[in-house]
Amino acid sequence: MAEAANVLLVDDDPDLRHALAQGLELEGYRVETASGAVEALGLLTRNFDGAVVSDIRMPGLDGMGFLARVLEIDPAIPVVLITGHGDVALAVQAMRAGAYDFLEKPFTPGRLAETVSRATEKRSLVIENRALREAQSRGDRLDDLIVGPSRAMEQLRAQVRAIAATDADVIVEGETGSGKEVVSRAIHHQSSRCNGPFVAINCGALPAEIIESELFGHERGAFTGAGERRIGRIEHASGGTLLLDEIESMPLDLQVKLLRVFEERAVTRLGSNTPLAIDVRFIAATKADLKALSEAGKFRPDLYYRLNVVHIRIPPLRDHREDIGAVFFHLAREAAGKYRREMPELPAALLQRLQQRDWPGNIRELRNAADRFVLGLWPGFDDDANLPNGAGAGMGLAEQVSEFERSAISSALARHGQRIKPVYEELGISRKTLYEKMRRYGL
Repeated sequence: MAEAANVLLVDDDPDLRHALAQGLELEGYRVETASGAVEALGLLTRNFDGAVVSDIRMPGLDGMGFLARVLEIDPAIPVVLITGHGDVALAVQAMRAGAYDFLEKPFTPGRLAETVSRATEKRSLVIENRALREAQSRGDRLDDLIVGPSRAMEQLRAQVRAIAATDADVIVEGETGSGKEVVSRAIHHQSSRCNGPFVAINCGALPAEIIESELFGHERGAFTGAGERRIGRIEHASGGTLLLDEIESMPLDLQVKLLRVFEERAVTRLGSNTPLAIDVRFIAATKADLKALSEAGKFRPDLYYRLNVVHIRIPPLRDHREDIGAVFFHLAREAAGKYRREMPELPAALLQRLQQRDWPGNIRELRNAADRFVLGLWPGFDDDANLPNGAGAGMGLAEQVSEFERSAISSALARHGQRIKPVYEELGISRKTLYEKMRRYGL
């Protein structure tokens, strides 16, 4: 028997309800009782981690109707029906409709406990499998969103996992194209808010005269042209995450109002005096140093310190060149699926040359290159005119050999999904040698 499993017992007969509950409690179950189906439905959610025991003959909503409503909440909740002698045919019908089992009166306490034990064990397995699938899904999504075997990317993924487990507001800082929105979405998808909305607003792309309405919403007649009520982005994001991209572009007078929202967790639509409670995690993305801007009077210091609960800095590609091969391979594979093309072969020499570029546009620029490569529109990979000088310029022979070796290992790891055996077999080296080189190059 599952220790301290939950049972919801539903019966309109108070004496029988008390006797059955007492017997189940003596068997070690946590029992919650309800005198009718409507009351019981208010106690059930999809996350209910136990079994339901219900009489069939009840006033109002009977056991058959109750069963149908429970299965609408979650078809995997086990429902055991209690029947009188004349209700056996009805109980068989209920089994076909999705009931877990039925017990015909009179029955012994032991038989009820045995049936409930099997039902709660089954429910426990369902809950456990759902949790494992969700964890696996989230983990896979994170590895697909933040790609790269380097220590920098491992640390970034670890930061995302740690932050996602909280509701802390976040500043995500990085150069143009470095993946600030990708990291923000990863935080959202890894969090308990993942089923809520993810709302992104680019503060730098909206004219100053409409950004306030976009953020806070407005009531009908709040200003000229406000013909209908509008729900603002902040209110729309309640229960989820709001990304304020390029927050450094937000006008100073609007920053004051935003600070009030952060502090009070409430928003007031334009034209209204009634604050509305919100449940939002705020992520502010910026390519600027907000602390420096606040010290220069170009960004409100109080808003900066209110936002800066957690600060994530995304390194530019040039600071973790060892990831370029894996990221390019990932982006090229995405492009091949998008354009319905065969995935071209990626020679190690090509990836080495890619690593020598500075990529000022970061992931965004690399994605464009991957798209052109898959489409066959970038024939100049071997043309020095198309490959600006980068890390390889001025390197000695030993350094260039090391860079090539690291590139070859990194690209092989990317091709084989970080699986070790096919990598050392492809490269013609031993497992021990591969591990030593991976350690040397931080892979």
